[in-house]
Amino acid sequence: MAITKKKGGHASLQGKKPLNTAKVKRTVSNNPGHIKNKLKRSEIYGKYLLEKKARKRQTRIQRDKEAEALGEDAPKKQTPRTLDNTRESEVTTVQPDDEEILADEAEDEFAPYFSDEIRPKILLTTRPMPSGELFHFIADLMRFIPQLYYYPRKTYSVKEICQFGANRKFTHLIVLSEKSKVCNGMLISHIRPSTAANGLGGPTAFFKVSNVIPSTDVPNNGSATSHVPELNLHGFTTRLGHRAGRFLGSLFPHNAQFQGRQVATFHNQRDFIFVRHHRYVFKEGNQVNKETGKKKTKAKLQELGPRFTMKMRWLQEGTFDTQFGEYEWMHKRKEMDTTRRKFHL
Repeated sequence: MAITKKKGGHASLQGKKPLNTAKVKRTVSNNPGHIKNKLKRSEIYGKYLLEKKARKRQTRIQRDKEAEALGEDAPKKQTPRTLDNTRESEVTTVQPDDEEILADEAEDEFAPYFSDEIRPKILLTTRPMPSGELFHFIADLMRFIPQLYYYPRKTYSVKEICQFGANRKFTHLIVLSEKSKVCNGMLISHIRPSTAANGLGGPTAFFKVSNVIPSTDVPNNGSATSHVPELNLHGFTTRLGHRAGRFLGSLFPHNAQFQGRQVATFHNQRDFIFVRHHRYVFKEGNQVNKETGKKKTKAKLQELGPRFTMKMRWLQEGTFDTQFGEYEWMHKRKEMDTTRRKFHL
């Protein structure tokens, strides 16, 4: 006896996929880890990110409309919590009007440079047998820092180079190291004898270098001129930070030639020192000043390069001496970095 199929009935009984007639927009999960297919998983997560961005945009538009309707009674904008504004308070934080700190800095090793009594003269060398790629970074540094002279390393030790530089009236020594043909370290030593260091040189600091971008790779970069740049030291708030900032500031002459409109910036944020080289340009804007009736002047920046990041690893008294030198400060990650909100500079 032949079995006849019943016409009609539920779609699932006919081997068909039932249609979803409910027009409800489902929210995409932010954790599609249960999806085994990699392409589908990445597609779902991409949709989640788009939805999240759209929700944030709608919330911002709604908040702006409410603030515009309330006028002066509108609540203040909430300040987002960041690692910078929630950092742990440091005992050695320096206040701008601290007379004791100002007196110490007026007599330290770098005071003659900041008062323009002495102009820095810097000897630059590298590790033994440097790669050809490192010389592009050296050329950028020579355009960035005035009075910078390159000498080949050959087979001399750092101690011998310090003595060589001091005999020829150099004030600083910079030694570059590299890994995989990219600069990854910078040793800076103050080799000029000073009364603050008991007639000896020093201090000496070692910085890890990362994110090196040469001038040619900076977007819309300009060409640096031979003018002495202005110096911008920003974000050095502790005693150690002041010392590190003044050390870096002593590499530049303090007789800035303002007609060049060039600025050398050392910006400290979360103990990372971001190094930038800019030229500022004044242009006439579109907005009109109501009082004078003239168009407002706008300032724009053009980056010249190079661009790199530094992080101080240790600071040593005197010139370079790893065997008998005394360390003022050394970064010990396991002991010092107990929390993400602890910063030293």
